[in-house]
Amino acid sequence: MSQSREHKKFERLFLFSEVAKQLSFTEASANLGISRGYLSEQIKQLEQDFGRPLLVRSTRSVKLTEQGQQVLSSMGQVKSQLIDLERQIRHDHQTIAGDISITAPSQFTARFLLPICQQFHRQYPLVNFKIDTSYTQHDLNQSDFDIAFRATTTPPQNMVAKKLFDYRHVCCASPAYIAKHGAPQSVDDLAKHQCLTTSEQANWKLDGQAINVSGAIAINDNHMLKSLALDAQGIILVAEYLVDEELKSGQLQTVLTGCDTMQSSSYLLHPQLIHQSARLKLFIEFVQQQIGLHSS
Repeated sequence: MSQSREHKKFERLFLFSEVAKQLSFTEASANLGISRGYLSEQIKQLEQDFGRPLLVRSTRSVKLTEQGQQVLSSMGQVKSQLIDLERQIRHDHQTIAGDISITAPSQFTARFLLPICQQFHRQYPLVNFKIDTSYTQHDLNQSDFDIAFRATTTPPQNMVAKKLFDYRHVCCASPAYIAKHGAPQSVDDLAKHQCLTTSEQANWKLDGQAINVSGAIAINDNHMLKSLALDAQGIILVAEYLVDEELKSGQLQTVLTGCDTMQSSSYLLHPQLIHQSARLKLFIEFVQQQIGLHSS
């Protein structure tokens, strides 16, 4: 096989993996930034190269054949190896310089990660940070992030997991809301109150029960929920570290203090790197030190 044909086959394999992942030529072509016609032509050529059908096409759907499943599985391993190779090369030096790519929840980012990154950058100005705060829990073996911060009680076994701290959730509201509506004395009283929740949350876990709650506003952003609570719009149930400063200052007050609430832990996760860069190793140690100072 000539180098040109080999190059084209690699290209077609990567194009196929996107179609196989999306099970849609339209979505795959949009993600890849190429025309649907070109994509379809390349997949047909790949099937001719293999001499086997990889996809079952209909007017409404795309399905994988058994051979298509095998190719998708193998391409997943190839992609993982390429990402790991890129990560190893990017970090294959001892200079405290370069980018660190991070994925983390927005509330953890605002409360801890941004101040930590700013402090680290002041000490090591040649290190820059790229932070993703989406709600997607990215697989670090399939995406190009160096570090993930995640709230969980069961960290993934295929990652190096370093526990940062344990935390619990708290019910709280502003003094103005409590003065106007009173404080709930039991979980049953929540039915009489405005309970502000995230948009995917139908109930609160209190005292080992799933308590149905409702409120005028549900929104998938805990910072906005806190803002609504500070504006006396209702009661919220959030991670304690998100509101610890407001509770300390009296801007918010805990309610239902005798109830058991959900507990979790915050972890720093990263792939197992054979040659970990100096900047990444130093930053991980710095995070642990700064979180330790906060927790002490």
